[in-house]
Amino acid sequence: MQPNKDKVILKLFGERVRTLRQSRGCSQEALALAAGLDRTYIGGVERGERNISLINIQKIACALEVSAADLLQFQQDGDL
Repeated sequence: MQPNKDKVILKLFGERVRTLRQSRGCSQEALALAAGLDRTYIGGVERGERNISLINIQKIACALEVSAADLLQFQQDGDL
């Protein structure tokens, strides 16, 4: 996969996490606490700066009370 496409995927995933978090009225800090992660890590994920691990995807999904598959249901452009 090309670096440009990698960045698009990370950005789309981060936007999906942010959308789900905000729809639940949850702050980054509250999500981080529930997931057992640092708030700055959640911010980095939401900005598409972090290449998140499968384990952390599951932690965030559990904290948001969704499946890991739900986190991966982001809108894909023709860019991918």
